[in-house]
Amino acid sequence: MLFSTNFLLELFPDTKGAVSDHIPINEINTDSRKEIPKSLFIPLKGESFDGHKFIKDAFYNGAVAAIWQKDIEIPRFIPNDFPIFLVEDTLAALQQLAHQYRQKIDPIVVGVTGSNGKTTTKDLIGSVLQSHFKTVYTKGNFNNHIGLPLTILSMKPDTEVLILEMGMNHFGEIQLLSEIALPDYAVITNIGESHLENLGSREGIAQAKTEIFVGMKKNGVVVCDGDEPLLRGLGSPLTLIGCGFGEENSVIVQQCTMSDNQMNFHLNTGEDYTLNMLGKHNVKNATYAIVIAKQLKVPEDKIKKALLETKLTGMRLEMISGKNGVAIINDAYNASPTSMRASIEVVKQLPNFKTKVLILGDIFELGKDSKKLHQTVADSVTDEINVLFTIGKDADEISKAVARSGYNVTVSHVDSKAHLLAELQPYLHEEVVILFKASRGMKLETILDELK
Repeated sequence: MLFSTNFLLELFPDTKGAVSDHIPINEINTDSRKEIPKSLFIPLKGESFDGHKFIKDAFYNGAVAAIWQKDIEIPRFIPNDFPIFLVEDTLAALQQLAHQYRQKIDPIVVGVTGSNGKTTTKDLIGSVLQSHFKTVYTKGNFNNHIGLPLTILSMKPDTEVLILEMGMNHFGEIQLLSEIALPDYAVITNIGESHLENLGSREGIAQAKTEIFVGMKKNGVVVCDGDEPLLRGLGSPLTLIGCGFGEENSVIVQQCTMSDNQMNFHLNTGEDYTLNMLGKHNVKNATYAIVIAKQLKVPEDKIKKALLETKLTGMRLEMISGKNGVAIINDAYNASPTSMRASIEVVKQLPNFKTKVLILGDIFELGKDSKKLHQTVADSVTDEINVLFTIGKDADEISKAVARSGYNVTVSHVDSKAHLLAELQPYLHEEVVILFKASRGMKLETILDELK
């Protein structure tokens, strides 16, 4: 049981039905199609949908109570004793409920934000902390004004640590999430170029990410990318721990090598670690998990074991085998110029492949400087890469820049996925590795089905 209707009555006193009968609530449900016994149904409204219309489905699928927008008529079939909590806005009520439940359970809360690497870092922290604590963390990228409250409300009462990914597109969104979650610890993975269209500049992005401080306790700890000047000078009253490769950091990655789809690295604190994923950027993400774990006194052997066993959310540098043994790196979940360059660097370092192929698509939400920012990706496409395919409107800027660079890279811009599939046929064999990277809206993963 999460709580009973009595807990809801304290928060939402305008009611109908048997609200004080101490009815147990085992789960929150916002999707009336799901069969969830003893659930609280919270119908949400959007521009093109209204969950209130589906109360009958929720009722027959196990809802024992509901939160309800008070200006919407309650259907007649609802029994008179069915507990209904009347509110002005069901989304605001969901957020309020999550905020109060977070305080009721009172776990240690770790908030994770940043332009790139949020989900990977959240997975790493989750893997390490669950080795020692009863831990709940964001599934997938359930990281917005709806997903974060639902993650909080998925906690069992014995939860000791809660890890929450916090995403955003506009100013004010991280502040709202921080005020709901009240983090004890915050991780800012980096400052990239995502959402420049809405936030105007990298300085604006940094400002938006630091909204996570708003809900933090006065003795809170912030772990961040210390190689990023915009984060080094935060001026926060909170304890700040910078991680990275530069000597100015508190935690410094002093050695870093790749072998057998793993990264081996040494920290200035004296320890050696092995991470079961590729990329120096993921090594930095791992340092955030290590710092948080040490803050919470997780034993060293558990930290090392967890880093070797972390399971990542899909489509993030995910190595799979395709037709005729071709190696495919599915990194198509999302992209920014920073993350695209990082993924290319990983491919360049991979041993044992005769041919290295990049498939790069459009990066969205870059605003008026989109073409210039796409061109910056070309800086990483050097002689270690053999073939580059681009697809999309502005991705063509990458091809043009590489073609001008003088590097020995075969370059082609294609106008459709069908065209791309045809061009890829000669490269489908075991001596080739192919990287797929683009913004989510490009849906490059749909091509992978044809290559497996």
